Amino acid sequence: MSTPPPTSAEEPWPVRTVARKIQAWIDRLGAVWVEGQLTQVTARPGSQTAFLVLRDPAADVSLGLTAPTSMVRGTVPPLTEGARVVVHGKPSYFFGRGTLSLRVDEIRPVGVGELLARIERLRALLGAEGLFDPGRKRRPPRLPRCVGLITSRASAAEHDVVTVATSRWPAVRFRTVNTPTQGTQAVPEILDALGALDRDPDVDVIVLARGGGSVEDLLPFSDEALCRGVAACRTPVVSAIGHEPDTPLVDHVADVRAATPTDAAKRIVPDLSEETAHLAQLRRRAHRALHAWVEREDARIAALRRRPVLADPLGPVSAREDAVATRRARARQVLEAGLVAREADVRHLRASLTALGPAATLARGYAIVQHGGAVDAPVLRSAETPSPGDALRVRLADGAVHAVVAQDDE
Repeated sequence: MSTPPPTSAEEPWPVRTVARKIQAWIDRLGAVWVEGQLTQVTARPGSQTAFLVLRDPAADVSLGLTAPTSMVRGTVPPLTEGARVVVHGKPSYFFGRGTLSLRVDEIRPVGVGELLARIERLRALLGAEGLFDPGRKRRPPRLPRCVGLITSRASAAEHDVVTVATSRWPAVRFRTVNTPTQGTQAVPEILDALGALDRDPDVDVIVLARGGGSVEDLLPFSDEALCRGVAACRTPVVSAIGHEPDTPLVDHVADVRAATPTDAAKRIVPDLSEETAHLAQLRRRAHRALHAWVEREDARIAALRRRPVLADPLGPVSAREDAVATRRARARQVLEAGLVAREADVRHLRASLTALGPAATLARGYAIVQHGGAVDAPVLRSAETPSPGDALRVRLADGAVHAVVAQDDE
């Protein structure tokens, strides 16, 4: 195929040329299998072609379909808006209107068994990623300031949640966002409401509420995009979808699963009468505990006051006073006896010294001779020591006399 000449403002292509080239390029595309949810089924009587709109359940994306009217009417079960289908077709470009559609040659309704099988596969995938892990779940506040509620308009679920919650705790406030809870628009609008409530700083907990229904009706709450949106919320999410047997995947991802919308209302706020009774019980217990403590401490103080040291503080001192006086007298007696004994010893020692001293010896007629005339002259101990003419000092009992050594004539 030859390359077309480039276009310019002076040499533009006409619309038909562009449409033909787009048609030629799309005609080269092969057939594909596509899954989605029907949002429009138009099969007019007498027309050979039926027009359908297939929507992605998790995104705001739609695709037009064309199919033989006989095939659409002959499908069992009959095709209706909201049905999940798998179609086989080839992209087709309508030259006259410049629109793209999928020319379908086979339509297969997705049965309940296939839907359940896909939900189980998604359950295994999300579980492997840890979205069901109890460790990541957060506990809602015991008394939320404001409760975000996502449910359908004027539904029984909204009535049950609001009525039961306000009867349990009249001061509770709700910020309600009404969205479809089934059909093609459910998942995108619920995700938008979830994001808005999660960003609201006043909302402390978010409740997803819906009444019971078939597997197809509850299918949006097993959608992968919604499950991941709930897991990404920073605000705790309570799931109250259907009745007790209904367990869509969002129940496992949410922080709290409630069996019914009524059960969700009981889980998000406490019961005022129960809390009042519990508070009264705590006050009575505190009153009894305080009185018991006061009585116990009063008895302890009374016991301390009955002790002798506090009942008669001077009694022990008086009792010890006589003992101190007795011990003082005994100490005085012992001290005096010791002094008398020491005095006698001194007298005995004095007498002994007097009897043995040089003065007593001199008094008996003895004398001490010193070699020299000085008082401190050495004592003469031998007659051979002095020489003739040496001075001597003779000490007697009553004084001292001086002498001179004479010459020995012999």
